[in-house]
Amino acid sequence: MQCRIDQVASLPLRQRADLAQALNRGLQQEKTVALIDSAGAAHACPRCRSTRLHRDGRVDDLQRYRCLDCKRSFNALTGTPVARLRQRSKLLPYLECMLQSTTIRRAAAVVGVHKNTSFRWRHRFLSSVRHDRTLPLGGITEADETYLLESQKGSRHLDRQPRRRGGSARRRGLSHEHDCILVARDRTGRTVDFVTGRAPLRPAHLKRCRPSVVAADILLVTGGHPAYPAFARDAHISHRAVNHSAGRRVDGALHVQNVNAYHSRFKQWLRRFNGVASRYLPNYPGWRWAIDADRISSPEMLLRSALGAFPDLAVT
Repeated sequence: MQCRIDQVASLPLRQRADLAQALNRGLQQEKTVALIDSAGAAHACPRCRSTRLHRDGRVDDLQRYRCLDCKRSFNALTGTPVARLRQRSKLLPYLECMLQSTTIRRAAAVVGVHKNTSFRWRHRFLSSVRHDRTLPLGGITEADETYLLESQKGSRHLDRQPRRRGGSARRRGLSHEHDCILVARDRTGRTVDFVTGRAPLRPAHLKRCRPSVVAADILLVTGGHPAYPAFARDAHISHRAVNHSAGRRVDGALHVQNVNAYHSRFKQWLRRFNGVASRYLPNYPGWRWAIDADRISSPEMLLRSALGAFPDLAVT
């Protein structure tokens, strides 16, 4: 459809709508490509990590580079979770849906992709974004665990009888039918989370989660779970427990209400997805942290984070 600008007004409404849609796709494509190229401007070779590079033409609108050491070529997406994604003109609108915590089917309808594509895009982006953290935690740091009933949603081979509409555990209390989510959060808002797996929390889980997460001079404030004192002794950090079972939720300035409020916000937010499979659960706390208090506030920031260009986020 070719016409002069002054002839656009004479086009039928449907043709004007098609023209506007085509122009918008082109603008979104150019904007996305520019963001991808800028995120990879200071690229090192993803294979040998050499920085001796030169430009090697453009393919699919993306700048390619060639490594002078290993002689391999790459672009800004190579080695990232979002490599080889198609329909780049729809990426930023889709990321806007993610910032609004839109469901898979609703995002697919808004952006105009298949629901399976929507599902794959969600987890391709989240596989990188969930590692975006401001570390280490310091000062007074609260830690507590919360539990979700395990889910095999989408699995073709269940290791138990299927539940209907979520259902409930077969036995009372905590068991291997629950996924444990450990959250640690200091008073500045820095937050780390770990899905430790099925079963109640144990000291071994805490040891696996510790590397580079907590500073040596923190005061760890926890609930009454016996795993925390053992972990604090081994890590040589200060520890205080708030005895909930005795009806005490606050001990002076020490409490775990900050992290418990985070648990509550996370679970309330998670309900909109009508169940999350346990195999994908580690992506969701990271997603929630990324949008909590608008720490990642635009599709452009989310795209750069997915490419590994994590912003220096201010923590409140």
